[in-house]
Amino acid sequence: MNIVLVEPEIPPNTGNVARLCAATKSVLHLIEPFGFKLDDAQLKRAGMDYWQQVKWHRWKNWGEFASAHGAYAARFWFIESGGPRIYSQVKFLPEDYLIFGRETAGLPKQLLEQHRDRWLRIPMFNEHSRSLNLSNCAALVLFEALRQQHFANELR
Repeated sequence: MNIVLVEPEIPPNTGNVARLCAATKSVLHLIEPFGFKLDDAQLKRAGMDYWQQVKWHRWKNWGEFASAHGAYAARFWFIESGGPRIYSQVKFLPEDYLIFGRETAGLPKQLLEQHRDRWLRIPMFNEHSRSLNLSNCAALVLFEALRQQHFANELR
């Protein structure tokens, strides 16, 4: 699986997602600009010593990332509030890309509208709660995708 963070802003969230990727052998894609420096102490602390175990890529912007992946030939899933389908209603494949936006702004609305068929949401139940934590969202959706694949290659 692939986890994509578009313009992440909060170092501990990115570190937690890196740790998640290490534990699940998922590839992490970080798309600039970042709201922190990659040598940020909080980023390293949240990722602990897992950074050496993470296969990750750094991209200068969305355009570079998208063009490197065959002009959307890869299966991209955009996870953002307001999506027409719940994340558990789709069939994930092992090479899919789970794409998450900035903590304060989410994914660009234009990108979401261009890909409504790939726009997924996580259900919310309290109208006063704006969103869930980015690293929690990544874990929820990634583990649903892995569950659908019967947790292939799990260590026992």
